[in-house]
Amino acid sequence: MADGSPVNRFDAYAARAQFPILSRTVNGKPLVYLDSAASAQKPRAVIDALTASMEGSYANVHRGLHTLANETTEAFENARESVARFLNAPAATNIVWTKGGTEAINLVAAGIGQSIQPGDEIIVSQMEHHSNIVPWHLLRERRGAVIKWIPVLDDGSLDMAAYAELLGPKTKVVAVTHMSNVLGTIIPIAEITRLAHAAGAQVLIDGCQGAVHATPDVQAIGCDFYVLTGHKLYGPSGIGVLYGAAEALEALPPYQGGGEMIESVEMDRITYAKPPHRFEAGTPPILEAIGLGAAIDWLSQFDRTAVQAHEKALYDHARQRLEGVNWLRVIGEAEGKGAILTFTVDGAHAHDIAQVMDRYGVAVRAGLHCAEPLSAHFGLTSSARASFALYNTTEDADAFADALIKAREFFA
Repeated sequence: MADGSPVNRFDAYAARAQFPILSRTVNGKPLVYLDSAASAQKPRAVIDALTASMEGSYANVHRGLHTLANETTEAFENARESVARFLNAPAATNIVWTKGGTEAINLVAAGIGQSIQPGDEIIVSQMEHHSNIVPWHLLRERRGAVIKWIPVLDDGSLDMAAYAELLGPKTKVVAVTHMSNVLGTIIPIAEITRLAHAAGAQVLIDGCQGAVHATPDVQAIGCDFYVLTGHKLYGPSGIGVLYGAAEALEALPPYQGGGEMIESVEMDRITYAKPPHRFEAGTPPILEAIGLGAAIDWLSQFDRTAVQAHEKALYDHARQRLEGVNWLRVIGEAEGKGAILTFTVDGAHAHDIAQVMDRYGVAVRAGLHCAEPLSAHFGLTSSARASFALYNTTEDADAFADALIKAREFFA
């Protein structure tokens, strides 16, 4: 590609060097970490931010009048500002801290659920992670909601024609992923949102993968809610984000009760704080939020288009290395998909393949990937998954292909 192209503006080797864990060996082999869709590794910038906060300036946030409280509150709220910029949210007040993407979805489901009536419909897709299925099932069990499913086509893309047919006057919520954690499919979420709003429904986007590998712009999408999790975004675990449009957050009742989420408490009445603090009961994940802010600030130095092109090139290289083998089934090949390669191997269980590949230092995931309806749709009892991140290299893609071929030979 010509000089000045997005790929040439991103140096994967320089980025990789900022991840200390990637210099280790596994079973005597260089670590090839291809499990970032489950949880990404952490750059030095995040590790240093967490260490500096613990060593030099830590206290509980808000209300404190002493120096450490003020310094920690400033870092905590600066991280909220970083998330808002990253998502192109109108303001930091649109950003709610949660303990993860799962809690963020549960927060919305619990709030909306208070007004759900029997027969109200919730639309999800067959490719959803369990975290964007189970909270809606709770409303089915407890409130009489009806769940409707958007089918997945054979190539792993979403059946948009079927989606349009599912929408109707009883549709209250449409909750779909931005990017499938199994297929890598990137969903046309702006069109999903437009159609849902035309039907009078609210929209929640699960961006736990999409925030990392696509380009989240909540104002361009137009969604009511967008969810992400820190540990997949090169940040710590135990921290997540709920973006909510101002009117959508204002309409939600509190999710939990405790300190911070109140305006005033009396013996016979209570008033609640405005969003986002209304949804942040108790001491929040302070260090984790600061760490996520550091991760986003670190990630923001890179051209997102260049990173996406790099990840796609790795996926394409791995596919080319395996071109023509007759024992490999790749699950999901939708156009424009992200760099997730989910597969099965004839004559071998996915768990066994993953264990043998680990002998060569290659870390892949095996199982149902918290997406049982999708696995059932494709007739799978298990599959293996290699997920590429910005710190992976062509050498990693080659090591993956080599280890997979060796694993197949072991079971042949």
